[in-house]
Amino acid sequence: MGRRKENITYPSTTFSTSVREGSIGSGLEFASSLSGQDGGSVGNNVVEHYRPRVAYYMREQAGNFHYGKQHPMKPHRLTLTNHLVLNYGLHKYMDVFEPRRATEEEIREFHAEDYIDFLKRVTPDNQEQMRACFSDFNIGDDCPIFDGMWDFCSIYSGASIEAARKLISGSADIAVNWMGGLHHAKKYEPSGFCYVNDIVLAILQLLRYYPRVLYVDIDIHHGDGVQEAFYTTDRVMTCSFHKYNGDFFPGTGAIDEMGSGLGKFFAVNVPLHDGIDDRSYTQLFKTVMTAVMETFKPGAIVLQCGADSLGLDRLGVFNLSIAAHGECVRFMRHFGVPMMVIGGGGYTIRNVARCWTYETGIVCGTELPSELPNTVYSEFFAPDYSLHPQLSGRVVNHNSRAYLNALTARILEQLRYLKGAPSVQMQEAPPDIQGFLEDQERHDKDVHSDRNKEEKDERASRREHISEYYESDHDQDQEDIGV
Repeated sequence: MGRRKENITYPSTTFSTSVREGSIGSGLEFASSLSGQDGGSVGNNVVEHYRPRVAYYMREQAGNFHYGKQHPMKPHRLTLTNHLVLNYGLHKYMDVFEPRRATEEEIREFHAEDYIDFLKRVTPDNQEQMRACFSDFNIGDDCPIFDGMWDFCSIYSGASIEAARKLISGSADIAVNWMGGLHHAKKYEPSGFCYVNDIVLAILQLLRYYPRVLYVDIDIHHGDGVQEAFYTTDRVMTCSFHKYNGDFFPGTGAIDEMGSGLGKFFAVNVPLHDGIDDRSYTQLFKTVMTAVMETFKPGAIVLQCGADSLGLDRLGVFNLSIAAHGECVRFMRHFGVPMMVIGGGGYTIRNVARCWTYETGIVCGTELPSELPNTVYSEFFAPDYSLHPQLSGRVVNHNSRAYLNALTARILEQLRYLKGAPSVQMQEAPPDIQGFLEDQERHDKDVHSDRNKEEKDERASRREHISEYYESDHDQDQEDIGV
């Protein structure tokens, strides 16, 4: 099917627009200002009292990396997303930045020095000579060695660090980095397609200024790397909505994983079964997050928007529509708290691009027309060329109302206990960021010796992560054109 070729100028450096200065008044003016512009237009603007300043981070190079022909992680989804965002005209309502790369010193704020040294040195050309190190650093099918791996890590991590600093400076209310969100990476090793945990690095930046940071994860996989990093602190609450049955990757995220030591009850896990639908998911999300916000009162939010929780995802087993996924973003936005919005999983890349474009519109307070704008990648979205394709119905919903009610009740009880526990005190003064977790643990060791003993007992039997891969009856790789 023939499609008109896009007319697009891809920004190579930082630029901003005057729209943030209030040059557009009414909702009609806001919508009409884009009509007739190259690459599509925006309509049906949502007029709101809260009109956040949005910073958007993109780097063209990020979409050019390649994990391998058969690997489900395809950074090309970033290119598809950015072309849709720009051709919808959303760049006119955001400050768009090309971020710098993270430095080695910045990445060391969380990751171990020997692991960083390995990531910097290993390449496809020398991997045979370094193969003896692979088992030490969890290198394998899920986390292969590919060309430009360190560059990729430093690009997406640099964007998340810059996004966090943008919020701290007060020059943006919402910062978007679809390159980031790689929530499985651990201090000493990669995991689940993730090499550097940009989320942890960003949260450490936010803790320089904000006493409390809330991390919310709507990826289908548990946000284990972030939970593990902040498991013993009360300054970060992690809240993850994910599939859990004990075997599904990463094998963590049971409801009784609540944190330990000072972090007891500050890890909130919402384990779900296959096939959850729009109504059940959004109702559960809003109920839990309302209670979390009232209890924790964060100064900043980091929202991980993994799109593998959509229906028809190559690795996913939920039935969520793009509209329902976006409703979670809309709900968190309405609190008016400084927020980072980042990417994550998502392996049917045409739907990932649709989802993140839609959610970019949401953070800007703008409704996008369903018909996709023309881009050079339009054939990825055939045959419907719609922002909202039908995604539900593939998987039977195994989340009964009784199960969801019991799950909600238990989480609310956890939060009520946290609120009423006299021994749980918020640490208002941010500690020195370098060695944050280690310093905090040493500082509190004498006072909380009994709790630290409990922590060791609870964490002693750490589960080995079981990696799912990507071959299944529902593998849709052949449908992703040109990938």
